[in-house]
Amino acid sequence: MFLGVDWLVLILYLVASVFVGLWVSRGKKNFSDYMLGGGKIPWVAVGISIIATSVSATTFLGAPADVYAEDMTFLMFNIGAFISIFIVGYVFIPRFRGLSIVSAYELLEVHFSRGVRRVAAVFYSLHLILRTGILLYAPSLVLSKILDINIIYAILCSAIFATIYTWYGGIKAVIWTDVLQFVVFFVGGLFVLWLVADVVGGFGSLYSLASNAGKTIWFNPSLNPGEARTLISAGFAYAVLEVAIRGCDQQFVQRYLSCSGAKEANKSSVLSMVLGVVVSLVFYWVGAALFVYYQVVNHAKLPVGTDVNQVFPHFILHGLPPGLTGLVVAAIFAAAMSSLSSAINALANTTEVDILGRDPQDPKSLGRAKIWTVLWATVGVVAAVIAAYASGSLLQKALFFTGLFTGPLLAIFILSFFRPRTNPAVVIFASVLGMFSLILFNAVPVFPNYVPPFGKLLSWPWNPLISFSIAVISAVLIDFIIPRAKVNVTA
Repeated sequence: MFLGVDWLVLILYLVASVFVGLWVSRGKKNFSDYMLGGGKIPWVAVGISIIATSVSATTFLGAPADVYAEDMTFLMFNIGAFISIFIVGYVFIPRFRGLSIVSAYELLEVHFSRGVRRVAAVFYSLHLILRTGILLYAPSLVLSKILDINIIYAILCSAIFATIYTWYGGIKAVIWTDVLQFVVFFVGGLFVLWLVADVVGGFGSLYSLASNAGKTIWFNPSLNPGEARTLISAGFAYAVLEVAIRGCDQQFVQRYLSCSGAKEANKSSVLSMVLGVVVSLVFYWVGAALFVYYQVVNHAKLPVGTDVNQVFPHFILHGLPPGLTGLVVAAIFAAAMSSLSSAINALANTTEVDILGRDPQDPKSLGRAKIWTVLWATVGVVAAVIAAYASGSLLQKALFFTGLFTGPLLAIFILSFFRPRTNPAVVIFASVLGMFSLILFNAVPVFPNYVPPFGKLLSWPWNPLISFSIAVISAVLIDFIIPRAKVNVTA
C-alpha cells in the first residue's frame, strides 16, 4: 500500500529536485551559461548526468521485467557501449571540442552547409520528441497504478517539476539534478535487491537459486543476426546505435561541451560507461531476484494474469515496507524527470541555433531558449498522452523510429569527418535513402498490414547499422556522379 509516509517521501524528493536545480544554477546567465554551464561543470557530475539521462525509467522498470521473462543476455549491450567509448573518444569528442560551437549540428554547417545542419537538427528533434513521449508515458503508466491516479496527472507531475528547474537553470540544473536523481534511482534499486536477497536467505542463496533457474545466463556466442540476444547482435551491431547516441545526440554533445576540455569530456564519457555497467547489473539482478521471490521460493503470490511488466510495480506496492515504497516511486519519478529535462534543454538549444539559425551571442537568445524549453516540454507531454491512448506495441514503434533517425544522423557526421567535400544535396538525399531502407527489414508502425520482404533476416539492433550503411554507401557512390561544385544547399 502507498501510505502517508510514502507520500511524504515522494513529495520531499520532488521539492528537493526543484530546490537543487534552482540553487546550483542561481546567478546571472547568458546563452552559453544556460546551455553549456560556462564550460566549467566537473566531469564527474557530467558523467553521472550522462548515465542518468541514458538509463531512463525503462531501465528501472524494463530491465527487471526482461530478466524475469528471459535472462541476462542483454547485458551484452555493454560490449557495444565499451566499443563506442573508444570511437566517440577518438573521433567525435576531439572534433567537437576543437571548435567553438554550442551545438553538435553546428559542425555540419562548417563542413557541408546550413541546409545539412537544419535537416540533421530536424531529424534529431523528431527522434527525440518521439522518444521522450514514450519515456514519459511508460513510467507514468506504472506510477498511475501505484498512486491510484489518472495517467494524465502522473505525466503532468513529472513534466511540471522537471520543466521548472530546467527552465530556470538550463544545463547546470539538468546536470546537478541528474546527479541527485541518479543517486535516488540507484539506491532504490539496491534497496530492492538487498530486501529480496534477505528474504530468500542472502546473496549467496539468491545467486544459487537464480542460476539454477537459468536467470544468470548473460553470454550467447551465437552469430545469428536474426536473434537480438546474441553476441553479434547485442554485442556488436548494437555498438553502432551506441556510437550514434553518444556521438551525435545533442544531449550528450552538450555535456561534453560543458566540461573544461576534451580530456575531461572523455573522462565523463568513460565514467558514464562504467556506471552504465553497474546500473545494468543491479537492475538485471533485481529481475532475477523477483523471479526467485515469486516463482522459486514462492514467498508471495502474484495475482492471476499478472504481466511480466507488472511484476516489479506489484512488488513495489505490496512487497516493500512503508517509506521504502515512497523512495522507489521517487526513483521512478527521478528517471522520468531526468529523461524529460535533458530532452527539452537539448531541443531548446537545437531549435534556437540550428533550426532557426539564430546567433547564440544575441542577448535575446537566452529568453527565447527559455520559451522553447516550455514549448518543447508541452510537446513532450502531448506526445506522452498520445502514447497513452495509442494502439499497438510502443516498444516496436520506439525501436523503429530509433533506427530510422539515429543511423542516418551518424552517417551525416561520419561523412562530415571523413568526406567533408561531399555534395550537401547528396548527403541529404543519402540520409533519407538510409531511412527508407529500413522498410525492407521492419514492419512500419503506421502501416499495420505491411509485411517487410526481409523481416526475419535481421533483429532490431541491426536497424541503425542498416540505415547508417545505406546512407554512407549511397552518398559515396552518388557523389562520384554529382560533384559538390554543381549543387550547393544553402537553405
